Amino acid sequence: MYRIEVSLSADRDLEKLKARIRRQEFQRLRIAVGGLAEEPRPQGVRKIKGEERAYRIRGGSYRVVYEVYDNDKLVLILQIARRSETTYRQQ
Repeated sequence: MYRIEVSLSADRDLEKLKARIRRQEFQRLRIAVGGLAEEPRPQGVRKIKGEERAYRIRGGSYRVVYEVYDNDKLVLILQIARRSETTYRQQ
């Protein structure tokens, strides 16, 4: 089992989302994040190019960016944001 920690910025993201989104969507997001404790690289995960430990997963209409520290058995949540058409567009 991995320990999950949430950065201050991701915690702020969660607080904003909690007030704005439907309960069902928020629960889906919580399940996606909670599942990282058992499997930090679940099916559908994407490694972020150019980063050593960073990954992203989808939780409904939202994406979660996080880092995995295998030696410490730690998953650090960095960002939670709504996906949009411009989310992954190359500049």
